Order: sequence, then structure tokens, then C-alpha cells
Amino acid sequence: MADRVVQMSSSDVTTRNGAAPAAASATAVKRTESPPGSSAEAAVPAAAAETSSPSSQAESNEEASKQEDQVISQLERLPRLGRGHESTGASAARKTSAPTTAASEDARKTSSANGAGNNNEDDNGNEEDDVDEPLPLRGLNEVEGADQVEVTLSDDRALYTSAATFEELGLPVELLQGVYSMKFSKPSKVQAVSLPMILAAPPRNLIAQAHNGSGKTACFVLGMLSRVDTTKDVPQALCLVPTRELARQIRDVIMNLGKYTGCRVYLAVKQGEEERSQPRVTSIRDHIIVGTPGRVMDLLRHRVFSGKTIRILVLDEADEMIDTQGMGDQTLRIKKLLSPDVQTLLFSATYPDHVRDFALKVVPNANQITVKREQLSLDNVKQFYIDCGSSEGRFQVLSDIYGSLRIGQSIIFVERRRDASELARRMRADGHSVALLHGGDMTPEERDRVIDSFRAGTDRILISTSVLSRGVDVLATTVVMNYDLPRDRTGHADPETYLHRVGRTGRFGRKGIAINFIYDHWSRQLLQEIEQYYGDRCHIQAVANVEELVSILEDEANF
Repeated sequence: MADRVVQMSSSDVTTRNGAAPAAASATAVKRTESPPGSSAEAAVPAAAAETSSPSSQAESNEEASKQEDQVISQLERLPRLGRGHESTGASAARKTSAPTTAASEDARKTSSANGAGNNNEDDNGNEEDDVDEPLPLRGLNEVEGADQVEVTLSDDRALYTSAATFEELGLPVELLQGVYSMKFSKPSKVQAVSLPMILAAPPRNLIAQAHNGSGKTACFVLGMLSRVDTTKDVPQALCLVPTRELARQIRDVIMNLGKYTGCRVYLAVKQGEEERSQPRVTSIRDHIIVGTPGRVMDLLRHRVFSGKTIRILVLDEADEMIDTQGMGDQTLRIKKLLSPDVQTLLFSATYPDHVRDFALKVVPNANQITVKREQLSLDNVKQFYIDCGSSEGRFQVLSDIYGSLRIGQSIIFVERRRDASELARRMRADGHSVALLHGGDMTPEERDRVIDSFRAGTDRILISTSVLSRGVDVLATTVVMNYDLPRDRTGHADPETYLHRVGRTGRFGRKGIAINFIYDHWSRQLLQEIEQYYGDRCHIQAVANVEELVSILEDEANF
């Protein structure tokens, strides 16, 4: 299979008839040319695709069903696709990192054995551990940058254009009203590129990657709302996410963007005590369902709704949805219960190589939007590290920072639940108002209250495990601190989780600061691995002492 990549700007992109599309904003388009006899070679133009013969469509559906069976079978034989499976880039970073001493290797083994486990979110019925894996939220618009986006079209005959305005997308008036009521003037880069693909007829699958805070949520929310027929009281769109926090936020975005459409949304997450006391739901007549795989699978199993009425399926934070044991299996089983021709959209900021390969099997014939790995770091977030001298020294540095100035809202990431709880206790004893969130024994109501309180600004400090590294989308978050740097299941650095953590600040072009706490050889090596993974775009500056760090915080964040 030969790929042709064409570098484009808005001035030299042309359609088949020579007319320039509305915008292209430095987008690279890769057309996948298949060998003779392949499906891409035999593809018909969009206008003729809808009139393909029933027999050929049935054969295609049967083949897709067989492929999904094979994929589910593969998932059941995990863990080779677990988070410990390294991508090529991460593996290369290991080889080029500084030699590891015997002492540090022993520390790594001990550290990995003691807690580098897999967080299994309670919404999905998995086993509990003291370490929470990274799980999600997203926002709407991004600041425009010069990053190159690569577009791969599954059909070489298809025409590609991007949109400079929301009007050019052909959205219904009711959706445009929702867009402008939220004060959005024009599509962000990822929206301009992806929305024409999502809204095209006939519907096409999409695997999309873009920066944190780039507007990915609006892409698939507008896609779902555009596919819904509000005259039919059945679920027509399904959005699967890893956590209840992300599900609640996406529900709110749908309600805001779709406020003039009459569209109704059902939240399918693990029920709290108050919800369980209410009558059991026997049928869902809402148009869009947003939820976690475990809860959605339970609703399907009890025939509360039919998967055959779903026209569009969305996986947000798709790399986690595919790569997490249990959750990936449930997601694919849900997909198998939907119509074979359901439009499937995968969105995430990161796709390790093995996850992208697997996603292409799960979502065949998909258009792709990719950002190069070296362009994934966040330019508007200044990153620093400070050597605390010892593990206990981290708390002293933290106390000195918060004792020296009043920081806006901030998130402190800790690896283990028990360490997060202990840190919260000590900070409260120091007189700080602190919120705590992890994926352990907290009830759904407690987790909701924590997020709502942090959003409202009642609590200005949120201590969390990696369960929220992709989760909270609070514009006022100005500082992220990595009390513990993220590790994967092997004990090595987890660059994707680092990117998602740092992406909790600097949202939509605002300034942000990330502070990393270093205290021994191993934590320093984790930092080196992260820098090597992302290359020159990820420069983490050293800070000599707390006084210098406080001065930087005052200057950069204008506290």
C-alpha cells in the first residue's frame, strides 16, 4: 500500500474542479492508495455509494461482524495490549536514557511491584488497586497554532475540504444557535478539519487525534446532534467514556450546544444511593446516551434500549477505552450489538502505536487525523522541575509554595490513593482548603460533589490520582503539580499520561504552569524519559529553589 502525503496551505489546496476549499490551515492530507482489487480501489463516489446492491452490503456487514468477533477474541487474550505494552517511540527513549545503576534498578523493581498496577474503574466492574490509571474531560475551542495536522482519507476518490466558518458546515439553524450562544465565533483547527468528515454523507468512520483543549468535544457533540431525529423517541447516538466525571461534562456540553434542538440526553453511569432508591428504568426514550461501558452494557443486557437504533457511536479518550483491560472488551461487545453500518468516531490526544494499529481493526475504513508526536507538547504551558532532595522534602516544598502566595485553582497529581489521602490530610492540617478525588472507595455522590466544588472555586486545590489526568476541564486551573511523575505498569515513565496531566492547565490558549517534583535518581530518570519521548518540543526547565519557583509563579501566572 502506497501513501501520498501532500503538504497544503489555504492558498494551494484545490478540489477536483480546481476551486480552493474554504480553509486548510497548513494541513497535510494523506490519501491511501490501495492495490488493484482492494476495497478502496473499487469504491464508488459518495453519490453512488448509497445505491450499492443489497447483496454486496450484506457481504460487507457479514465480513465486518467476523472481524469484530476476531477482535473481541484478541481482547479476551490480553494483557499483551495492556498499558505496559510500549510503543516504538517509548522503547527508543528507554534505550537512549541514562544508564541505570543497580540501586536504581532495585528501586524500580520494588516500586513497580508495590504499586504500578492497573486502575480498574468501578463503573466497569474491574478489580480495585491502590494506583489509579489515567482516565478523563474536554473543552471546546483551541488557540490556533502552527502544528501540522495529517489527514489520511480512507477513500482516495473522496474530496477533502475544511471549513472556515460554522455556517459552511451546513449545520441546522438550531445547532448554529447553540454554537453562537456559547460565544464560539469560528471553528478551531481540529473542528475545521474533522467536522466536514463527520458530517459528510454517507457517514464515514473517523480516528482523530489532537491537542488537549483543542475542541475535540465540540466535534463529536455536533456530529451526534446532527445525526439525531428528534421526532423519534429512541436513542440514536451513543458516547462511551471512561469515567462518570467525563460523562457528566459531555452531557452538559450536549445540553448547551443542543439547547435549541429539543434533543434529550440520558446519563448512563454507576448509580449512587439516591438514584438506586428511585424506580428502575425500564426503557430509554432520550435521543443521546452518554455513559461508561459497564453501565451501558448493563442497560443493553436488560434491553432498556436497543443498539440497533444507534446511528453514531463515539469513543472519547479512545486510547484508554481500547487499551484498558475489561473496558476495551466491554466497548467492543457494545459495538457488536449496534448496527453494522453505525458511524464510529474515535477521539483522543494520544494514540500509542499499538493502540492505533488495533483501532484500525476495530474501526475499518476510517479517515484519520494525526498530530506528530513531537508536536503534542503544550507550548502555552511552561514546565519546570525542582529537586526536593528527598521524598519528604516534597511536602516541605509544597507547603512553602502555598504558604508564600495565593495560587489560583491548582491540581496536584499523586500516584497512590493512600498517598493522596495522606497528602490531603497534611495540607488540611496546614490550613489549606483541599479537595480529594480518586477511584477507590469514594461514592458516586462524593465524586460529583468534589468536581462541582472545584469547578465552582469553593476548593482551590484538588489532589487527585491519575484517574483525573484527562478529566477536569476548569478554565481557572493555572497550575498543575506532579507530586509523583506518572509511570506505566512496567515502572517506566508514562509520557501520554504526563501530557494529559499537564493539559489540565493552559486550556484554550491560556497560560499555564506545570511543576514536577524530583527527589531521587529514579524520579529524575522518569523526567528524562518524558523529555526524550517528546523531543525538542518538551523542554522542562530546572528551578534552583523555592524562592525562584515562587518568583516564576508570580511573574508567569500573575497571582
